Amino acid sequence: MGREAFLEKVNQFAKESHDTITTQIRAMGASVDWSREAFTLDEQREVAVRTAFKKMYDDGLIYRGFRIVNWDPKGQTTVSDDEVVYEPNKAKLYYFKYSKDFPITIATTRPETKVGDTGVAVNPNDPRYKNLIGQTFKINFCSTELNLKIFGDEGVDPEFGTGAVGVTPAHSFTDFDMAKKNNLEIIPVINEFAKMSLENPLLKDKKTLEAREIIVKWLEENNLLEKVEEFDQNISTAERTGGIIEPLPKLQWFIDVNKKINIKEKETTLKEIMSTAVESGNIKILPDRFEKVYYNWINNLRDWCISRQIWYGHQIPVWYKNKGTDNEEIYSGLTAPEGSDWTQDPDTLDTWFSSGLWTFSTLGWPNQTEDLKNYHPTNVLETGTDIIFFWVARMILMSGYLLEEVPFKTVYLHGLVRDSQGRKLSKSLGNGGDPIEMSAKFGADAVRMSLIVGVGPGNDLNLSEDKIRAYKKFGNKIWNASRFILENTFYSEISDSDFEKTLTNTTLHSDDQKIMSDFEVVMKDITDDMNNFRFYLASEKVYHYFWHTFADIIIEQSKEYLNLREGETDGEIITRRKSRQKLIYTLLIKNLKAIHPFMPFVTEEIWQSLPQKETEYLMVTKWP
Repeated sequence: MGREAFLEKVNQFAKESHDTITTQIRAMGASVDWSREAFTLDEQREVAVRTAFKKMYDDGLIYRGFRIVNWDPKGQTTVSDDEVVYEPNKAKLYYFKYSKDFPITIATTRPETKVGDTGVAVNPNDPRYKNLIGQTFKINFCSTELNLKIFGDEGVDPEFGTGAVGVTPAHSFTDFDMAKKNNLEIIPVINEFAKMSLENPLLKDKKTLEAREIIVKWLEENNLLEKVEEFDQNISTAERTGGIIEPLPKLQWFIDVNKKINIKEKETTLKEIMSTAVESGNIKILPDRFEKVYYNWINNLRDWCISRQIWYGHQIPVWYKNKGTDNEEIYSGLTAPEGSDWTQDPDTLDTWFSSGLWTFSTLGWPNQTEDLKNYHPTNVLETGTDIIFFWVARMILMSGYLLEEVPFKTVYLHGLVRDSQGRKLSKSLGNGGDPIEMSAKFGADAVRMSLIVGVGPGNDLNLSEDKIRAYKKFGNKIWNASRFILENTFYSEISDSDFEKTLTNTTLHSDDQKIMSDFEVVMKDITDDMNNFRFYLASEKVYHYFWHTFADIIIEQSKEYLNLREGETDGEIITRRKSRQKLIYTLLIKNLKAIHPFMPFVTEEIWQSLPQKETEYLMVTKWP
């Protein structure tokens, strides 16, 4: 199709997806300012991305380098760590020696990579191998000449396997780093199509699994294979294509997360920016158990590969002249350089680069707008636990570096919504999950409540139609209770103009005052939950109070006061009746306010039918 025709197709698909998403957001009752809608690839965000890239490039944080990346042989592109899906699988651990006179037995799950080994790592304190450190052995391994240097590395676990690790620098992140430290040669033996690339007649152009069988057979024939153990292992696959990830050394664009920079006249690094934002308390992560996960990720963070060999995305704002020659020139800017002999880098940026700018690119940055001044940092970011590192951490990185402040004050993490059997929702399984379909069947209010009640931050939710159906019944309960109250209070007796005065002039009986006081205690507890992001508890308390206390007890008890016999003139009974009318009407108003964040549609509809309203819309009235 070519790049332009392909992008036209994808843009058409993205427009359809946009319409689906915004329809769902509206149907679910999100309260947002649609005039501020933004898209990661629109013109304003393009300016922000290029501005950020150029500043990082000029500051030496962005560089082009030859390093190990996650390579998807099926998609023919690098992929980010978040696009790697780990699938459980049975694997074999092969114990062998490179040759009969080699002094160490090693263990590996990937014999096919061993033709690219240039060293063997052992723990320097391991007495079994201490006297071998520093020696180099020339080996003929499966018709391939190897030069293996034995060296010490504190990271090697003496208890795992044989306590010795065959180092394949070109096809392992860990081995690549060890090779750099120990000046080992880096020899790629697998290409971008997951086929053997070295000049070996036994292995050349063979697929990796086929090459594995050939090498294992060679080890057996030469009596070098000592034993094979089976164990459980996770295989790295690409989320989009299902291809098995191959760690490969590639010339790509990276962000240096360890380079020293000055922020607020203090020397720091991008990794330190991400850590300090949370350690200082400027950002609170909920639930807090994810803070430990967050720090662990940062401590093990490698330089961030930001280039992708795909067409859809922000094209890297770098242009070349005489690319690949000794006279190569590189230019990075907001626009293309003058002259026709410049060509732009064909790669695109990792989606998390542009998404990392989201909290301020949506407010007009790099321009110093009123929105940016008024709304940054934002108060709360709500997102899924699965992208705490890939999005949350990178927003903290970008904001800390470019604006020298945190992007938000609180991160509220939700888990995944799964089906009743705990399976991830997917079209292939046909196990539902479309909020529009569920809303059409049970009402959007019921869907909202089912996603909130009893679901703490960071916890997955097994959602069934039975749970949604239960909250549809709750919506009916609210509607019927409200109708009963409006039919049995001042509303049916006096004109709208006198309603508020009648309500004000009615004094609550001591019993009713007690009921109101009890409600205020409950409401204070609910408010505390709301202020501390315990929505799962607040929603449950709102539900239980309305149904089991207000509807089942208070309204039922009220019927004896409301149903006066014809001709009843007893002043005390009339007074009790008016007191009870005021009580249940006032409690209805306060309950509608409390329930509204969770079930906005039914509560707003009831609000519109009230004889007197504090505000035109319930959604902008004061919290009770």
